[in-house]
Amino acid sequence: MGNFRTILLPTNDLPASRDLYTKLLGVQPVADSDYYVGFEVDGQHIGLVPGTQAVVPQLHVDDMEASIELITDAGGAVVDDPKEVGNGRRVAVVRDASGAQFGLIHDAS
Repeated sequence: MGNFRTILLPTNDLPASRDLYTKLLGVQPVADSDYYVGFEVDGQHIGLVPGTQAVVPQLHVDDMEASIELITDAGGAVVDDPKEVGNGRRVAVVRDASGAQFGLIHDAS
């Protein structure tokens, strides 16, 4: 199925969070802009997202549609429909039957 390889963390102060996580993780960001900062550490992607309210795990999946079908068949729901975000990457937000919300990421190979 997949793996939770991406975690998105909320921030109200992106420059301060960038500085903290650079020191804490011991690596420089691989993505660094005014709207997103991302780090790669041991196969894990940690992203800082201003303006968000919650930590959001992102499940990397091999098949977006099959994953959504599995989630909805189990009583879950789609929160944000899949959309292309560039370079063949599609993302969606879902929740399971208990209400736990998480993202799905599919990279076209």
